[in-house]
Amino acid sequence: MSKINILTAINRALADAMEDDDQVLVLGEDVGDAEEGGVVGVTRGLSTRFGDERVRTTPISEQAIIGAAIGASLVGFRPVAEIMLMNFTTVAMDMIVNHAAKLRFMSGGQTHVPIVIRTMTGTGFSSGGQHCDYLEAWFAHTAGLRVVTPSSPADAYGLMRSCIEDDDPCLFIENLPTYWLEGPEAERNHRVKIGSASVLAEGSDVTIVAYARMVQEAQPAVAKLAQDGISAELLDLRSIAPWDRATVLASAAKTRRVLIVHEAVTPFGVGAEISSVIHEELFGDLHAPVKRLGGAFCPVPFSRPLEVGFAPQASDIEAAVRALLDHKRQH
Repeated sequence: MSKINILTAINRALADAMEDDDQVLVLGEDVGDAEEGGVVGVTRGLSTRFGDERVRTTPISEQAIIGAAIGASLVGFRPVAEIMLMNFTTVAMDMIVNHAAKLRFMSGGQTHVPIVIRTMTGTGFSSGGQHCDYLEAWFAHTAGLRVVTPSSPADAYGLMRSCIEDDDPCLFIENLPTYWLEGPEAERNHRVKIGSASVLAEGSDVTIVAYARMVQEAQPAVAKLAQDGISAELLDLRSIAPWDRATVLASAAKTRRVLIVHEAVTPFGVGAEISSVIHEELFGDLHAPVKRLGGAFCPVPFSRPLEVGFAPQASDIEAAVRALLDHKRQH
């Protein structure tokens, strides 16, 4: 099986979807080939192949991008709108939260908003506090929105195809440092069901729930723990809203210890919601309280050493797992 990176997988998913359905559009800042297909080239080649009518480079106006996408979706199109960086979604929050997410409800189910909002984020390039935030908890808190984030090329392809085909608005979060991560190429008919997690490693001592780049940080931690006889089960959430309660709860019931890891700041994050549900469902069966590990509660630092300290690393995940095991010994 050939290997590709995540950037290429997303590009192929968009191209295949546009080939299969001429109602699929792409719009955003610099997405056309005249502008080199976006800031990192995710949409490179699409405007040459499908024309400038279907791949539209827009002005620098996030409200206009999302507003145009919503309007197009209401007359039968399936737009994929790129907001260059996740922090810039704040400029279009009214369009996303009060329009895209609510029109199905406000119309009594008569209208749908089948748009995909692509956006990238992530620490690792010293881009500073206004370019690197993970804001997924804001959107997961909004009824009517689907929120997904892949960690492998196959999942990036399958999730993008599923999001484009979904009748509700989807936020597709891409992690900048992992764009060039290689993995097996997905088949053209591959889809990842929105709301389904993936069990990347089976274990019996502890469950690690992660998503996006934190999956890559968790994998070496799992391997290091295995050297000391600690069996960790690793779940890639893939979909944040909805999230796969059944898979997470089944794993938690088996291992009875859970660590939830995300790059977003720890307070009020996705980890808090998952932790709460696990405690509500399995409180009497757990060997230790669910532990959360996330970013520091501060803006993302520009300084490279401080930036490294801001987000969880493999060593932090390993240490958090060992602390969970120590909790049992103390009681």
